[in-house]
Amino acid sequence: MPDDSRNETRPSPDALLDHAEREARGRLRIFLGAAPGVGKTYEMLMSGRARLADGVDVVIGVVETHGRKETQALVDGYEVIPRRQVDYKGRILEEMDIDAILARRPALVLVDELAHTNAPGSRHPKRYLDVQEILTHGIDVYTTLNIQHVESLNDVVAQITRVRVRETVPDSIIDHADDIEIIDLTPDDLIKRLEEGKVYFPQTAQRAIENYFSPGNLTALRELALRRTAQRVDEQLLIHMQAHAIPGPWAASERVLVWVDEDPRSASLVRYARRQADRLRASWLALYVETPRSLSEQDRDRLASTLRLAEQLGGVAVTIPGQDVAADILRYAAANNVTHIITGKPRKPRWRQLFDGSVTYDLIRDAGKISVHVVSGDDQTQVQPARGVTPARAARFDVKPYLIVTAYVVAGLLFGLLLSRVLDVRNIALVFLMGVLVSAVTAGLWPAIFASVLSAMAFNFFFLDPLYTLNISDPESAVALGFFFCVAVIASNLTARVQRQAVAAQSRARTTEDLYLFSKKLAGTGTLDDVLWATAFQIASMLKLRVVLLLPENGTITVKAGYPPDDTLAEADIAAALWAWEHNRAAGRGADTLPGARRLYLPLRTGRTAVGVVGLDNDKQGPLLTPEQQRLLDALTDQAAVAIERIQLVADVDRAKLAAEADRLRSALLTSISHDLKTPLAAIMGAAGTLREFAPALPEPDRADLLSTVLDESERLNRFIANLLDMTKIESGAMEPNYAFHYVGDIVGSALHRARKIIGEHKTDIDIPADLPMLRLDPVLFEQVLFNLLDNAAKYAPSGSTIRLQGWLDNGFVTLQIMDEGPGIPPADLERVFDTFYRVRKGDQVRAGTGLGLSICRGFIEAMGGTISAANRTDHSGAVFTIRMPVPTELPTVDDPNGEDQDVGAPDMDDLP
Repeated sequence: MPDDSRNETRPSPDALLDHAEREARGRLRIFLGAAPGVGKTYEMLMSGRARLADGVDVVIGVVETHGRKETQALVDGYEVIPRRQVDYKGRILEEMDIDAILARRPALVLVDELAHTNAPGSRHPKRYLDVQEILTHGIDVYTTLNIQHVESLNDVVAQITRVRVRETVPDSIIDHADDIEIIDLTPDDLIKRLEEGKVYFPQTAQRAIENYFSPGNLTALRELALRRTAQRVDEQLLIHMQAHAIPGPWAASERVLVWVDEDPRSASLVRYARRQADRLRASWLALYVETPRSLSEQDRDRLASTLRLAEQLGGVAVTIPGQDVAADILRYAAANNVTHIITGKPRKPRWRQLFDGSVTYDLIRDAGKISVHVVSGDDQTQVQPARGVTPARAARFDVKPYLIVTAYVVAGLLFGLLLSRVLDVRNIALVFLMGVLVSAVTAGLWPAIFASVLSAMAFNFFFLDPLYTLNISDPESAVALGFFFCVAVIASNLTARVQRQAVAAQSRARTTEDLYLFSKKLAGTGTLDDVLWATAFQIASMLKLRVVLLLPENGTITVKAGYPPDDTLAEADIAAALWAWEHNRAAGRGADTLPGARRLYLPLRTGRTAVGVVGLDNDKQGPLLTPEQQRLLDALTDQAAVAIERIQLVADVDRAKLAAEADRLRSALLTSISHDLKTPLAAIMGAAGTLREFAPALPEPDRADLLSTVLDESERLNRFIANLLDMTKIESGAMEPNYAFHYVGDIVGSALHRARKIIGEHKTDIDIPADLPMLRLDPVLFEQVLFNLLDNAAKYAPSGSTIRLQGWLDNGFVTLQIMDEGPGIPPADLERVFDTFYRVRKGDQVRAGTGLGLSICRGFIEAMGGTISAANRTDHSGAVFTIRMPVPTELPTVDDPNGEDQDVGAPDMDDLP
C-alpha cells in the first residue's frame, strides 16, 4: 500500500482544514500598536471608510474617541449600533450590544479596545469573547489592540515598564487573526503627540512621559510588536505553503532544524542550534527520525535526555517515524519551511559508509536551497542524567543469538552432506544461504553476518576441493565462494532490515489497535470513575508504569484512581502534583521542578482547560519515558482528558437542567401562590369583612350566600394546600400507600359525593359493573385521584354537559375512564398535562388552579402500581383519562383479617349521587 505521507505534492490536510474553518467564519483584522496613542483607532476608522466607499455594509459596534477631534470626525457618517446599558452598583455602564449587531447583521463591524473587560452581568466577561461570537456568525471584524495586552508578553512588558497590565487577551486571538496591521510610530513622534495633548490631558501626559512612555520603554515595546507580528506572518506563510503544496523553503524568515539521534554528540549539536537560532533571531527545533532499528537502554536514555534538553533551551522536540533518515529530514524541512539544517560530522569508517550510507552526505547532496551546517560536535558535552538518577548501564554482549545461528549453520551443513551423498546436487551453497536467511529473520543483522562468515568457511571446508582444508585449488571455486559470501551478506542485511520493519509495523499495529479499543472503551463509559480506572489501567499496561490520576477537589488535588491501586502520596508528591496542576507543566521525578518526588506528574489538558494530573513511576533507573513512549502517553492522556471533560460537561448540563427545572418550578409555585391561593383568600376576606361590618343590615339570604362563599373558598384553598403537600410527598419519595382490598364502585361513590359541589352544574353518567374484582390499593389516594379528575373535567367542560365514568375488566386489569365534553386536549399537550405546574391554555371563564392535580394523579396511581393516560374522545368532543389497575392474583376471603371490615358484596350503585 503506498504511503501517502511521502507525497510531496499533496497539500497538508491540517492547512486545508484550517483554511476551511476560516471560510466558515468572519475575517478578523487586528490593528496592533506598541503603545496607546499610535493611531490604531484612527487607522481602523480610515480602513472602514475605504470599505464603505467600496459598497460594504460597515457599522460601528464600539469606538472610543477619548475626546480626540480627529477621531470623532471620522466616526461621523458611520452607522453606530447603540450600546447596551448595564446598571452596576448604581452606575450606568455602556457595553457593546452583541444581540443588536447580530440582528443587524452587517458585513463588517468595527470594535475598539479588544482587551476591554465587560461590565458584570454581560454575556461574556471579555470583549474578545464578544468578537469571537460575532465572527462565528460570518461577520467580519476590525479591532484594535496594544502589544502589552497580549497574554504571553505580559511578564515581559511588566519587566520593561514596571507596570503590569491586568486586561489581557490570549495569544490564540492573534494566532487566529486573518490579518494583522501594525500601526508603527517612532518614540520621538509619539512623545511629541503626548506633549501636544493628542493622547492624554496635559497633566496626565506629563506623568506618562516621565514613567511609561520613556524612549527606552517605547523602543522595547515597538520591537515586541514588530516581532509578534513577524511571527504571525511567518505562520501564515507556512500555512499558505502547506495548503498549496509549495515545497519551499521560502527564506522570508529563518528557521533552524537540528538532527539528533542517540549519538553522544547530539547534546552539543542542540546547544549549537540554540546559539545559531539566537544569532539568526529564528525559531528552531530538534528532530529525531525513529527507524525500525533497535536501541539499547543506554541509547534510549541518552536520546530522551537530548530531546528534553532541546525543550529546556526553548526549542521544539519532534519525533517522526521513517525509513530513510536523510530523505525524511529533508521532507520534514521542506514541509515546515526550514532554512538551516544542522548535523554532525560523520564518524563511520569508509567501508561502513559504503554499506550503510551517510546521512550527512545525503543531506548535503539533496538539500537543494536549504543550508546544511556540519558540526564536529563534542561527546564530552553530552547530557548529564537528572539529579538523583543513576545512568543506565551499557547493554552486555549476548552470546545466545550467535549460538543459535551456529546451530543453523551446523544443521545446514549436515543437511548438505546428506544431500551430497544421496543426490548429485551441484549447488550446495543454496542450503547454507537458507541458513543465513533464517538467522537474519530470527537473530538479527550481526548474528546473520556471523552466520555468513561461518557458512562460507563450512562451504569451503566441506564442499570445495581440496576437501577438509581451507585452501581453494580451482579458480572457479574461489569465484563461487566469493560470490556466495557477498550474496549471503547482502541477503542477511536485507532480510534483517525487512524483519526490523515487520516488527516495527506489528508494534505500531498493536499500539494503534490498543488506542482504538481504548477510545471505544472511553466512548462507552458513562461515569467518571469508569473513565479514570480505564485510563489508569490502559497507561499502566501499555507503558509498563505505575499510574495515579488526580483531579481537583475543594481547592486542592486529590487521588481519584491508580493502577496498581495506591491512594497514599508523600508530601513531596502532593506538592509536585499541585504545582503541575497550577502551572500546566511537568513536575516531579526527572523534571526541573521538585525533582525529589517519587513520581513524574504531567497535566491532563484539553483544548479548553486542564482537567487533572497523571503521575507516573517505575522501579528502573533513568528517564521514565522514551520518545516513542512519550508520544503514546500523549495520545492516551489526550483521549482520557477529552473523556473526563465530556463526563464533567454532561454533569454540568445535568446540573444546569436541574437548576433550570428548579427555577421553573419555583416560578410556577410563586405564580400559583400569588394568584391561585390569593384569589380564594381575597374572596374569604371580602365575605368575612362584609359580614362583620354589615351583618345586622343584610337580609338572611345574603348572609347565607356570604357564608357559603367563605366555606366554598376555604375548601378550595384547602384543596390547593393539600395538592402542594401531596406533590411534596411524591417528589421526596415519601409516598407509601396504605394497601387494602376495595371495590372500585365504593371509592367512585365516595369521590362523587365529595365532588358534588364542583360537578353540581354537570350531569353524571356512571357505568361501573357490580361484578368487578376487588383491587389492592390505598382508598384515600385513589379517591383523591378520582376527585382531581372530576375537578379537572368540571373546569374544562361547559355547564350542563355530561361527565361519564365507566369501568370494565380487561385482561387482568380493571380499567376506569373519566370522560368530559369539553374542548379536549391539544395533541402536543397529551403527555405534558401530567407535568408539575403545567396547565393547558384555557379561557377566562374556567376556574384557575395550581396545575398540580393531574401530576398528583399520576404520582398516586404509579405509586399503587397502576398507569394513567390522557387522550381525546373519538365519539364526542372532550378529553378522556384512563386508569388501569392490576387485579391481584389472590383475593381475600371472608375470614381474611385484611378483609374483615370489607363489604364483600356488590356495591349498591343506587347510593351513588
